Amino acid sequence: MNTIVDLTLNYTNAFTGFSKEVSRSIEKDGWNASILTFYSHCGTHMDAPIHFNVSNQTIDKISVSDFVGKAWVIDVREIGSKGLLHSNHIPKKILEKFSKGDSLIFWTGWSQYVNTSKYRDELPRISEELALWCLENKVKMIGVEPPSVADVNNLKEVTKIHQILLKGVVIIEGLTNIEAIQSNCVELIALPLKIADGDGAPARVIAIEKYK
Repeated sequence: MNTIVDLTLNYTNAFTGFSKEVSRSIEKDGWNASILTFYSHCGTHMDAPIHFNVSNQTIDKISVSDFVGKAWVIDVREIGSKGLLHSNHIPKKILEKFSKGDSLIFWTGWSQYVNTSKYRDELPRISEELALWCLENKVKMIGVEPPSVADVNNLKEVTKIHQILLKGVVIIEGLTNIEAIQSNCVELIALPLKIADGDGAPARVIAIEKYK
């Protein structure tokens, strides 16, 4: 039997960039409904190439086949605040099994800092070397726990890393609950809202443990 793990953050009004307001209620209207307002890159979300003008491809134009695939979980919890992730952080035993088209999930433990300044301002990030490695090795999706793959307070860095990856790699940011995954290889499914002309969108992301 497969185990399914939810890697998605809850959207609450404590989240910067998101709000939920009452639109209708059982008492007044006969049903409950809400008005949701969100920044396109808050919470668990995905980026489209147009986010950094890599191409004109928007979130609704990315093939759904790019949202599903085999993914390797890389334990890099030792990396720490503002640490740089490199390709040598990928264990040799995983590299020996890695095939072009596989995806990578970097487990930093960073989601424990959600809604704190540390979550955004001290995030571990993807190095230029690793970004180029992912592109050259045709990584399908790269998933990270921080709100970005690069330092959001450094425009030069955040632009460079996104522009490298978005040439061919689907970016998933804001993951959580990676510790619930028991194996180092899963089926990753990340489905963004299909927003016309979207630069990015919130996504429901799950991992299915079925690989040995």
